[in-house]
Amino acid sequence: MQVQIDKARIEEVIASYGGERSSLLGIFQDVQRIYNYLPREAISHVAEKLSIPLTRAYEVATFYKALSLEPRGRHTIQVCCGTACHVRGAPRLVERLDRDLKLGAVRTTEDGRFTVEAVRCVGACALAPIIKIDQDTHGKVSQDQLPRLLKNYE
Repeated sequence: MQVQIDKARIEEVIASYGGERSSLLGIFQDVQRIYNYLPREAISHVAEKLSIPLTRAYEVATFYKALSLEPRGRHTIQVCCGTACHVRGAPRLVERLDRDLKLGAVRTTEDGRFTVEAVRCVGACALAPIIKIDQDTHGKVSQDQLPRLLKNYE
């Protein structure tokens, strides 16, 4: 999918970092905040403006899990699947989200509202099972609570 990028806006981001090559990760994070992912055209433009090889730009863009080359939803739902959460029902939460949000291999809803990710551990095992929606942590979540929680993010 070809996305029309705003080159001037990307150049503003680059300028805010002083055009420093060493700021590539920060630049990519800011560009991702604009588009909700890193469009390939944006990666190419940043690489060109910083005079770095395109392969180097892609090394950074694909290395960090926080960066995505695929469009993401406005809200990110992370289901903790660490040991404590797994034992207390996290897989069933993922199944319920998949079913309710009609997700398959594509982990973002058709309307672009949610992206669902299974993550390893969020470090709050006493509250298992845990889901994070954006920066909000919800503990001891049951399948029945999911529709009500998601409604808060419409």
